[in-house]
Amino acid sequence: MLTNAYYYFKSLLGSSVAEQAAVNRWVVSSNLTRGAIIFLYKHKIIEFKNTPYILENSIANWYYADMAFTIPRGTQDILPEDISKWHLIEETARNLFSAYNFSEIRTPIFENTDVFARGMGEKSELFNKEMYTFQDKGGRSLTLRPEGTAAVTRANIMHTLHKKMHPLKLYYIGPFFRYERPQAGRFRQFHQIGAEYIGESSPYADAEVIALAYHLFESLGITDLKVQINSVGCNVARPVIEEMVKQFLSNNLTHLPTHIQEKFNDNPLRILDSKDPDVHAYIAGMPDIKDALTQESKDHFFSVLQHLDEMNIPYQVSNVLVRGLEYYTETVFEIISDHLGAQSTVCGGGRYNNLTKELGGPDMPAFGFGFGIERTVMLLDHINKTLSKSIDIYFIPLDTLSRDMLFYVMNRLRGNNISAEIGYSDQLKGQLKKANKLNAKRVVIVGEEERQSKQAQYKDMVNRSQTIVPIDQLIDVILNDFAVNELPSH
Repeated sequence: MLTNAYYYFKSLLGSSVAEQAAVNRWVVSSNLTRGAIIFLYKHKIIEFKNTPYILENSIANWYYADMAFTIPRGTQDILPEDISKWHLIEETARNLFSAYNFSEIRTPIFENTDVFARGMGEKSELFNKEMYTFQDKGGRSLTLRPEGTAAVTRANIMHTLHKKMHPLKLYYIGPFFRYERPQAGRFRQFHQIGAEYIGESSPYADAEVIALAYHLFESLGITDLKVQINSVGCNVARPVIEEMVKQFLSNNLTHLPTHIQEKFNDNPLRILDSKDPDVHAYIAGMPDIKDALTQESKDHFFSVLQHLDEMNIPYQVSNVLVRGLEYYTETVFEIISDHLGAQSTVCGGGRYNNLTKELGGPDMPAFGFGFGIERTVMLLDHINKTLSKSIDIYFIPLDTLSRDMLFYVMNRLRGNNISAEIGYSDQLKGQLKKANKLNAKRVVIVGEEERQSKQAQYKDMVNRSQTIVPIDQLIDVILNDFAVNELPSH
């Protein structure tokens, strides 16, 4: 049966999504063994990507159940051929943070659960449904960090960083964890870069941090982005805004999805944060929540917009943008892209003037943002950002004695931050192919003939030229070559 199925379904390869889904339905309904499922998957007869979620889970669970050494669902390996884009994003961010006078901070992967309970609110969806929380052997409740702001705020309070640097400008880069359905660019272990500007209430701070986020993506060559911005007001206006939302939605509440109705009493502002297009249709005509702001909040918000105009940061005011976490006050913003599917937000943040006090610290205003590296990599892929890895020098010895000599030269150069590799085959043609594959900028060739003449072949692979270099001067010539020509480092 399995052999017949193999040849029949093999003929459907490259067929429509509907036919592929039909293949997968047959697989599920035919009570095949796990071994058969693995066989069909390995031969690309069944695929996971074009199936309904429940069906996808069934096939995926059967397949992965027999594979003892696979990664957990919602995680990924970042392979050597992909890592260059990660390095580009991280290095671009570090350089820009330095220009804006931000310092790096690194907090633990896990925190006491109370840090997130008080920071995000125990009624929030993230706290109740998406956190990885566990008890350690001492009975303490710990949580893998789902976001960075609460952890950085806790660190500031614990170490009184605001007394050493004012205002306090920090950034972080690292992994975070949320139990949610994996989808394009979203994982259960994801990596985030964020910035926190703590201790400054001026609208200049809001504008500065938004400009930083926008310029970061601009520096990566990503320009087709939109900044959406709004104000959710202060603690005085929050109850008025929540009542405004309730009054507007009360007549249509039964028409909304059940999970949206559940937010009506506990956190009605979260309804505005829904990405469900059906919900958007109901809230499209809602009055502008900024009408409920205090005059001070209105003045603050319009000052932020004025500063963005002065810096030529394009933006669009969105009357329903609120962001998902409860600690936000005043200005909130998102940077969105049309190339990330339904979940279009690539960066988000805002002001959180109450969080430090909520976590037991002093009353201290703050503004920050965070963005996912995975989704930024997707944007780089969309603009066809290509990055090629290269090495500075490839050494080609044609015999053992030459290899001994060049091995010493190679390690001297590595000590001077010049990347180098050496071949362990005596075949010149094969080693030249390997040098080309590694995108070597220079190649050094030494064999018996070169040793006797005490002259090495020195090839410039960029300009396709070649010179002869005395072997005893080889190290100095190479160092001078890379210094004078300012060759890009590896």
